[in-house]
Amino acid sequence: MKYVFIVNPIAGNDNKEKIFYRIKSTFRRLDDEMIIEETHAPGEAKKIAADYSAKYGENCVIVSCGGDGTVHEIANGIAGTDTPMMVIPLGMGNDFAKKIYATKKINVENVIKSFGFYNGKIKYDIMPIDLIDYNGEKCINVMSYGLDTLVETIGRKMAKKAPFLGHNAYNVAVVPVLMKPLHYDISYELNCCDKETGEDFVVKERHKDYALMAICNASWYGGGFCPAPHSVLDDGLLDVCLIDGLSLVEALPLIKKYSNGTLDETTSPLCHNYYIKSGKIYSENGRKLPGNCDGENFDYYEVNFKVEPKSLKLCIIKD
Repeated sequence: MKYVFIVNPIAGNDNKEKIFYRIKSTFRRLDDEMIIEETHAPGEAKKIAADYSAKYGENCVIVSCGGDGTVHEIANGIAGTDTPMMVIPLGMGNDFAKKIYATKKINVENVIKSFGFYNGKIKYDIMPIDLIDYNGEKCINVMSYGLDTLVETIGRKMAKKAPFLGHNAYNVAVVPVLMKPLHYDISYELNCCDKETGEDFVVKERHKDYALMAICNASWYGGGFCPAPHSVLDDGLLDVCLIDGLSLVEALPLIKKYSNGTLDETTSPLCHNYYIKSGKIYSENGRKLPGNCDGENFDYYEVNFKVEPKSLKLCIIKD
């Protein structure tokens, strides 16, 4: 088996050299091959993953060694193939890793040990998981609009200027965003499913006054906010958290709930939750929608999206 470690050299973890020295030492004792590929430009991780997948198929594992941006690119490179992805969280936020390793406080050494990369007894299970297709691109974690995209944008800038902040840059970025009106305009059509009855129904609204909308395959994003604590990666459904436009006074008590995963329509009348299969989000006011996917910002006038059931093979820690 070939293990292709795609490494983002500027990812947040400072112990990469020590980590890879130990892993290389292990592979010297194995018949498996370790291949290290560093990225140097946006989109490069996607291409590297796609090239190795096309060449080796199920006989290689693409190991994401970076943050959510690296995970996003690799998922786009190998979606729909027989090549599995493994995640070693070496980034700043590591939000997707929080979901698959079931902890908000990631210990990368424990992850590496659990996969057997230090003792030479490599082990893992493979779990097919869902992805979100949006305008032809894939999202593995969370796609969101509104307030949180502005937080993401400011937090990213803060993290570059003050690396010592780490993922706390996103928490700091909340402050300037909250100082502005928390009212944005969006129109949408959501193809929903009632989880209890299995019945499908449609929710439509034009010129909705909203603060944020998160469409979730996983649970965490933005450095530690949790709009979908009960998301399931392979259920063929996406969790939606929609929050109405609100004032600063109304927003402040919701921040902690949104961070710890307790904000929903049972804890606030300003929050609305849906389970959906597909939908359309669009702008009717002449402005592009501020959005982000897996921490990468974009702006479209219209986004058509759908869940793609079990379209990515993910390596998970073996029980």
